[in-house]
Amino acid sequence: MPEGGRAPVIHYDVRGTDGPWVVTFHASGMSGRQWRRLAERLEPGYRVASLDFLGSGGNPPWPPDEPFDFRQDVAAAREVLNALDGPAHLVGHSYGGLVALTAARLSPERVRSLAAYDPVAFGVLYGASDAVGLSDLDRVAQNPVFHDEAQGGQAAWFEAFVDFWNGPGAWNGLPPPARAEFLKVGRKVYREVRSLMEDRTPASAYACLAMPVLLLTGERSPLAAQRVVSLLAASLPQATLETVPKAGHMGPITHAGEVDGRIAGALKFAGPRP
Repeated sequence: MPEGGRAPVIHYDVRGTDGPWVVTFHASGMSGRQWRRLAERLEPGYRVASLDFLGSGGNPPWPPDEPFDFRQDVAAAREVLNALDGPAHLVGHSYGGLVALTAARLSPERVRSLAAYDPVAFGVLYGASDAVGLSDLDRVAQNPVFHDEAQGGQAAWFEAFVDFWNGPGAWNGLPPPARAEFLKVGRKVYREVRSLMEDRTPASAYACLAMPVLLLTGERSPLAAQRVVSLLAASLPQATLETVPKAGHMGPITHAGEVDGRIAGALKFAGPRP
C-alpha cells in the first residue's frame, strides 16, 4: 500500500513492486479479483492496484437499507488515486468503466491513460438523444421489476438485469454459488444501477480527457453499450475504439486473454506521463 496520509476508504490489493501504477475497477456484483489475470500479466512492469468497490470484496457489507449513489464509489476511488505516488493507468469494466471515466474526468491530473470495456455511461445516450441506444436501454427499463424497490437486488431483479446484458436465461444459467454471490451484494448493486440510470453526463463532458483512452466493446454486447463507446470515441481527443469479436458484455471474463492483451498493448503505447 502507498505510504503517507490516512488509509483509503476502500480495500484494494497490490501486485508488483515497481513501475507505473495501474488501477483496476470491477463490474457490478463482482470484486477486484475480476482483474486477477490482468494483474498477473502486468506485474513484471507495473504496480497494479485492484480496487474493491464499497460493499464488495474486502470491504464491509453495504447496509441493505442505506441509500447509495455511484458517485460514492467515484469519491472513494479518487482517494486511492490521490494516495498513489504518481498518476495511474485506469482500467474498468461496465460499472467500473463508468467509475473510472468519472474519476478521470474529475481528476485528470492523476491519470496517465484509461481503458474501459462497455462503460455504463448512459448519460451520453441521453445527451445525444441516441434513438438506437435509448431504445435498447428501454428493454430493461420498461420491466416493472427493474424499478421495484421491494425486489431490487433479489433474484427476480437480477434475472432482468443479467439477462439484459447477457441474453435470456443467463441468470438462471449461472451456477448456484455464483447467483448466491450476486445476491449477497444485491441491494448495493440495485442502488448502483438506479443511480447510474439517472446520470445525464453528456459525451462532451468527457472531452477534457486528453490522455490516451482505449474503448472496448464486444461484438455481441447490447446495442446500448456499443452506442455509448461509439459516442465517447467521437468526443474524446485521443480515443481508440475496438470491438472484440464474438465477445459479449462479459468479454473481460469470457475472452480475458484477448481483452487483457489489448489493454496491455494500450498501456505500452500510452507509456509514462510526467
